[in-house]
Amino acid sequence: MGRQDDLSGVREPGNGLIRVLGRTDVLVIAFGAMIGFGWVVLTGDFLGEAGSIGAALAFLFGGIVVGLVGLTYAELVSAMPAAGGEHNYVLRGLGSRPAFVASWALVLGYVTVAAFEAVALPQTISYLVPSLSSGELWTVGDSPVYAAWTAVGVAGAIGVTVLNYVGVRPAAVFQTIGVAFLLGVGALLVFGSVTGSTAANFEPLFTNGFSGILVVLVATPFLFVGFDVIPQSAGEIKVPYRKMGTLLVVSVGMATAWYILIMLTVGGGLSREDLAASPLPTADSMAALWNSQLMGNILVLGGIAGIMTSWNGFMIGASRLLYAMAGSGMLPRWFARVHPKFGTPGNAVLFIGFLSMLAPLFGEEMLGWLVNAGSFSIIVAYLLVALTFLVLRRREPEMPRPFRVGPAKTVGILAVVLSFGLAILFLPGMPAELVWPYEWIMVGLWVIAGLLLLLRIPRVRPGIDAEHRLLASYRGGSGAA
Repeated sequence: MGRQDDLSGVREPGNGLIRVLGRTDVLVIAFGAMIGFGWVVLTGDFLGEAGSIGAALAFLFGGIVVGLVGLTYAELVSAMPAAGGEHNYVLRGLGSRPAFVASWALVLGYVTVAAFEAVALPQTISYLVPSLSSGELWTVGDSPVYAAWTAVGVAGAIGVTVLNYVGVRPAAVFQTIGVAFLLGVGALLVFGSVTGSTAANFEPLFTNGFSGILVVLVATPFLFVGFDVIPQSAGEIKVPYRKMGTLLVVSVGMATAWYILIMLTVGGGLSREDLAASPLPTADSMAALWNSQLMGNILVLGGIAGIMTSWNGFMIGASRLLYAMAGSGMLPRWFARVHPKFGTPGNAVLFIGFLSMLAPLFGEEMLGWLVNAGSFSIIVAYLLVALTFLVLRRREPEMPRPFRVGPAKTVGILAVVLSFGLAILFLPGMPAELVWPYEWIMVGLWVIAGLLLLLRIPRVRPGIDAEHRLLASYRGGSGAA
């Protein structure tokens, strides 16, 4: 046993997956996944709901909540560095059925983000090419769906799918280039705000009081999700286990700073009335700050980079999670197939890609539904991971933990309580209740499908060998004992 990295009882993360991701790859994959397109298209809504300081505070609070959850992840990924992340943690800490619930909820969260980017891509490009909004096919909700617009979203889904199918290394290189461009655009926005913002545009500092902050706060899990791509791809990371946890925490801090800066800089570029009327508020604010439409267009290109990095990151995360669930027998073995040449879970990649291709068929109206439905499911997974963190600290105190959280009990309890509190805000009668019927239908159908799968999963008690006992139970062994 000798080395701390050789952890007994942990499913060996190879199974055909290849460790090729270094420190920079890991950081840009996680940060790029968290910085998608929401900062371009949703900022006007956030500022309208909470005001410039209110929206910034909402992201600060959201960053704290996600940061606490991220600390629990950081310790767990260093202790159990296998593909599938949360799936492995909850299986070992809480047992087979809670592990399925956490994994299934997170798959919905990942799928909604991938689908969100498939809708966001044509919406962004239509800012530069207005002719995309022509050739109306049908209407979904209050949103018309256009042929060219849909074709761009589907083409983007095909491109990201192919990129991830042929290997994680090309996907990581793509991610690095995209994040570098994105950071450059962010620097231009900050400089423009320093030189061109107007104090009057920051007013009102707060809108709708505490309820306005809550409305923005409940959207933050959807926007911050992405750090957990690190646990999902742990089987392909070649950095020391302790560094995995450190990089995860750093990525959350970077994303928090990014969103706070966006709220403050965009708030100074346009009045609230102009922001509310803009189809892409962040781009129009950039143009106003620099007094140049060219700069607005450059920011849109940064938004496209954000779309592609987030989409790419979640394609990596979602496919590895499906791969891990199939490896435990919770999903058909088809999802566990690793491509013999490319070393990727090719079938899982194709499945996520297919779902992404469907999203543009529902038009722009789909964006809001995806944010809320995805946020709710992501919080459910976070809650179960935080519970697992506390349980494993009590049950397995001697487990090797290369990255150890200091005040473990305090961090774990806060992560559980705050995650539970956020989940409640989505229930009927609460400030951020899911919209009927669309968002409830999305969540409801996923829950029904999950229940049908859950019924065939044997009850297996938690423990270091939980996965082995689960697989034995499928073969008629005594895995549940």
